[in-house]
Amino acid sequence: MTDLVTRRGPELTAAELYDLLRLRVDVFVVEQNCPYSELDGRDLLPTTWHLWAPGADGDGVAGCLRVLAEPDGAARVGRVVTALSARGTGLGARLMEAALEHIGDAESVLDAQTYAQPFYARFGYEPEGDEFDEDGIPHITMRRKACS
Repeated sequence: MTDLVTRRGPELTAAELYDLLRLRVDVFVVEQNCPYSELDGRDLLPTTWHLWAPGADGDGVAGCLRVLAEPDGAARVGRVVTALSARGTGLGARLMEAALEHIGDAESVLDAQTYAQPFYARFGYEPEGDEFDEDGIPHITMRRKACS
């Protein structure tokens, strides 16, 4: 299986950023029919860490996520996505495992689409608070406590 690639926001090339954004828009905006502004100003921050798997034959991105630094010190995992052609291959789990290696023992949080709760629970995330609507899709905040 292809090695995963990691970059801090400012280290991304224009082509890499394009490929990441293209996959996220293809899935979150087009496939899930959820028109929202994908560009939130956080992708190129020096504290943002991107992780992805290149597509077959180096074409585009098969799956990706990003880790943000939150003001309270927690890490925020977000934009976890796999291309339709990569689903069911274990790539999502590989991405999450690599993200947790990066995060280490620190607390982390994510906003999961509610159907994905069991997936994130496998990595120690527990639901927190009530379900909420984000852009017409049910979500729930999930937290992984700091390990001591």
